[in-house]
Amino acid sequence: MKHQTTRSTIFELSGVPALNQAFPLALQHVVAMIVGCVTPAIIVSGVAGLSEADSVILIQAALVTSALATLLQLFPFIKTRYLTIGSGLPVIMGISFAYVPSMQSIAEEYDVATILGAMIAGGIVAVFVGLFIRKIRKFFPPLITGTVVFTIGLSLYPTAINYMAGGVGSEDYGSWQNWLVAILTLTIVTVLNHFGKGIWKLASILIGIIGGYIIALFFGMVDFSPIHDAALFQVPSPLHFGIRFEPSACVAIGLLFAINSIQAIGDFSATTSGGMNRMPTDQELQGGIVGYGISNILFSLLGGLPTATYSQNVGIVATTKVINRCVLGGAALILLIAGVIPKFSSLLTTIPYCVLGGATVSVFASIAMTGMKLITSQNMTFRNTSIVGLAAALGMGISQASDSLASFPDWFVMIFGKSPVVVATLLAVLLNIVLPKDKEDAN
Repeated sequence: MKHQTTRSTIFELSGVPALNQAFPLALQHVVAMIVGCVTPAIIVSGVAGLSEADSVILIQAALVTSALATLLQLFPFIKTRYLTIGSGLPVIMGISFAYVPSMQSIAEEYDVATILGAMIAGGIVAVFVGLFIRKIRKFFPPLITGTVVFTIGLSLYPTAINYMAGGVGSEDYGSWQNWLVAILTLTIVTVLNHFGKGIWKLASILIGIIGGYIIALFFGMVDFSPIHDAALFQVPSPLHFGIRFEPSACVAIGLLFAINSIQAIGDFSATTSGGMNRMPTDQELQGGIVGYGISNILFSLLGGLPTATYSQNVGIVATTKVINRCVLGGAALILLIAGVIPKFSSLLTTIPYCVLGGATVSVFASIAMTGMKLITSQNMTFRNTSIVGLAAALGMGISQASDSLASFPDWFVMIFGKSPVVVATLLAVLLNIVLPKDKEDAN
């Protein structure tokens, strides 16, 4: 009888399940998302030219802020009739790859402080989107959000290839050893994705990185000195990187926050429909998006990068039907503990770029294909293919040939020339408004 009570608790939103059931289920969520959570921080660290110590701090902040943002969503601290901060739904928040292309361009041109300043501006945008979600939502149908997600995936491919080659600027860039380790890592991930079951499939990227890491050890590619130099326990230092507001960076990141706020509706809906057999209420959607904005504003002060709902964890909830918030809260606590142990964070900085590239290229491909699925969920009429084609073509084309904007002001180049996502987003929304509707869509 006791077993049945415990078992039912994990399938209920509230209640405290037994630790022996909750812990492995929480660990499963951590395994599914931790690589995606820390990789953007590693990428930004490399582009910004941060020291090993600062890279560890940025990774620490990524883990801690993801944990805190998740807890805020799970357990709203303000819940009234008129305003809710947090959805109260079983979701996991983590550092989002959607911001990586724009963060790379900002880090190259400015610094991490400018990313954090733009993150505050983006958080404000998200709060407004949450408050007026019903009116804004119509401008971002699946065709538009799909085009944006597709462009994000495409724009990340050069990062993955450069990492597979060893990282731009490294002495052995393009060496056969880097490519061998990268391809073997990718092979492990691909095999597990298609032939693995259970935890082997779920943790395919993590296992691939571990396998690639071991192979890299035999090639002498791993330097353990950062671990030796790191402290055993350290709380993230507020304002360590500072805060800097650059209007062009704020505009670029702010647009992405608007898009991700709309995207979050999909994850919240997938969570409730898959795990709870219902759609989210307006209050849950509003609270989730407002909480997303406020958490990003607050946690930028800790040096955390922009977060978003994690679709892979939504998939776990929909598959297992385990919706208990204590289980997902346990995952957040594991992340929080990992985030205050610099030796763990410094271990992540020792992963060779070729291993990261081999593991993440499949993630980036998945992002692009997720966008494609959203796009093709609409009728691919001449109008719709024109919107997608023109938005992606100009977005990717201008960013790949940024010298074409050489005569424009620096602020213009930062907004429209560095990241393809901004151009693709604005053009897709504009074309969707301007171009005449197809007959079947107008009815």
